[in-house]
Amino acid sequence: MYKQEYINRELSWLDFNYRVLNESLNDNNPLMEKINFLSITSSNLDEFFMVRVGKLTRKIEAGRTKPDPSGMTPAAQLAVSLDKAKKLVKDQYKIYRDIILPQLYENGIQQLKIEDIDKAQKKYLRKYFRRQIVPVLTPRVLSSKYPFPLLAAKRLFIAALLKHSSGDSFIGLVPVPSGIKRLVHLPTTDGTEKFILLEDVVKMFIEELFPNAELKASLVFRVTRNTDFLMDIRSAESIIEEMERTIKRRTTGRLVRLEIEKGADDKLKELIISLLGIRREYIIEIDGAIDLRYMSREVRKLPGFNELRYEDFSPKTQDRLKSNESIFDIIKQGDVLMHHPYDDYSSVVRFVKEAVDDPNVLAIKQTLYRVAGAKPFIAALAHAAQKGKQVTVLVEVRARFDEENNINWCRALEKAGCNVIYGSPKWKTHSKITLVVRQEGEKLMQYMHLGTGNYNDATARGYTDISLLSCDKQLARDAQEFFSILSGFADTFPMNELVESPYSLRGLCTKNIRREKENALKGGKGLIVAKMNSICDPKLIKELYAAADAGAYVYLMIRGVCSLNVPAHGRVVVRSIVGRFLEHARIFVFYNEGLKNTYISSADWMPRNLDKRLELTIPIKDTKIAERLHNILALEFMDNAQAWHMQSGGEYIKLRPNGEKISCQEEFMKDTPREASFDEVFLEARE
Repeated sequence: MYKQEYINRELSWLDFNYRVLNESLNDNNPLMEKINFLSITSSNLDEFFMVRVGKLTRKIEAGRTKPDPSGMTPAAQLAVSLDKAKKLVKDQYKIYRDIILPQLYENGIQQLKIEDIDKAQKKYLRKYFRRQIVPVLTPRVLSSKYPFPLLAAKRLFIAALLKHSSGDSFIGLVPVPSGIKRLVHLPTTDGTEKFILLEDVVKMFIEELFPNAELKASLVFRVTRNTDFLMDIRSAESIIEEMERTIKRRTTGRLVRLEIEKGADDKLKELIISLLGIRREYIIEIDGAIDLRYMSREVRKLPGFNELRYEDFSPKTQDRLKSNESIFDIIKQGDVLMHHPYDDYSSVVRFVKEAVDDPNVLAIKQTLYRVAGAKPFIAALAHAAQKGKQVTVLVEVRARFDEENNINWCRALEKAGCNVIYGSPKWKTHSKITLVVRQEGEKLMQYMHLGTGNYNDATARGYTDISLLSCDKQLARDAQEFFSILSGFADTFPMNELVESPYSLRGLCTKNIRREKENALKGGKGLIVAKMNSICDPKLIKELYAAADAGAYVYLMIRGVCSLNVPAHGRVVVRSIVGRFLEHARIFVFYNEGLKNTYISSADWMPRNLDKRLELTIPIKDTKIAERLHNILALEFMDNAQAWHMQSGGEYIKLRPNGEKISCQEEFMKDTPREASFDEVFLEARE
């Protein structure tokens, strides 16, 4: 029935990055936001090579030939992934050279090349080079007398082919200092912004670093290393030790990419390739500045040019949460749902801070995944412990690329008196939950924050997520039991309403999908509407296919990886929204003959989330809150401005307005978003 039952995960991930890159061509985006999408593509590709290419390389070296669900062996996946990634890079740099740089120039922002520099500018740069750059540089000579150094990943290097006055040729290597900004600004009098890249300044004056030598050729390059390692974690006590060992191993991981300046001297290029010992298929020639993350980090942050950015957006605070009464009294009046970033995340921070300052609060328990942006929570938890409250915090030290930072914060929290759990030996903890225990007269009350996103007030401004504040008694009992699971009592505490991975979520999803299938077979309405980051679990995909074949309709809003291939019969609709905010929320709705069982979750439908992580899925019991989530989903499926539609075969096309333009993100930013009916979008349109 399907051209290909499952779409390869790596190829689907690269398709997502094409959708991100496309936003740098979207004229509805201001120029500074276009360059942000260009930079995000680079950042995403870095992670793709470090993790996904690294994993495939490790499998091949281990002799593994088992095909993935799409039927591709690791070797086949690597070959097609590298080809597609190289094409993506080629397209990215064409946009960079032919569109972005000229548009910056038209708006008074000029990135100059070495050949553009006049005499006065060169004099200025020479002085800058000698005073500000040379003291930081550590040039090296590469020869048989000196072993080839271990090169840091994702750092720019300049290789120079030089000839000494004695007649001997040698290679000089200069690491471009990462502590100096890449934009070297030039004096101007015409109101324009002019700059040259740091690596170009070093190349201009590199002969000064190697006295009595003549420069023959130079080039810029960057390497990427595998960061995907198998870990041997046998107990909670060994997690920190193993993670510290893994962090060190990353500096010596196998090379999985070499980015090298296109058009460079062939002799020098071949020497560098030979010295690195990297295979040809991992080499990408770059026609432009290597590592475009500088566009977002520095060009986008140039002072002024506000007309080239998104208009400022201020999140809303719900009327209930504007009250001066205690946050706990507000929650007792009924559950509170927040849709971030449109609803201000400060209310989540307030919940924790009030718990710290409230003398009636006896205990605070929280899970933290990425701690880098969680400083308000870290400070609050430490303060609570110092005030004598019982504070338990699970910090997942295996959160990728945040491990070292998380370990340091763990130790700081322990010093403050917190009871710190470093994670479960078997599984990463990806759940988002805070539990507050409060003495109220003769009884103890428990209040919760449950969410789909990390406790990170920085990303909360750019990610869409769902938060729920509640004091529901059964959910609170389940939350208490979940923390017992985190503490190591995995099989002792059954939960009644909260749904945890890896124990129950797969079963819940399977049961609900099969019920929709059965209802469709009986002539009723079978409907599944789900929003998440990624879906690549073969078993759940098979269940969705079976439900759709039986007559149920399946609507999936998947931002990133989607291994499900849309059948030709049209009863499965897959959309992806890429816009100003990164879509990160997980919402699941199963029609159930009109009951519309609704959940929010920290989990995607991926094997790792279903079987290898501690996740939480929360049933929505309040009908008004459930209705709001239904309306959110409906409005997202009405989007014809930022939405992409998957066709049978896996190709995505961007939807175009056929009449009124609807952008769900723009609507959610309004004080009163447009009405969106769940039944009209998902039921009546099919009748």
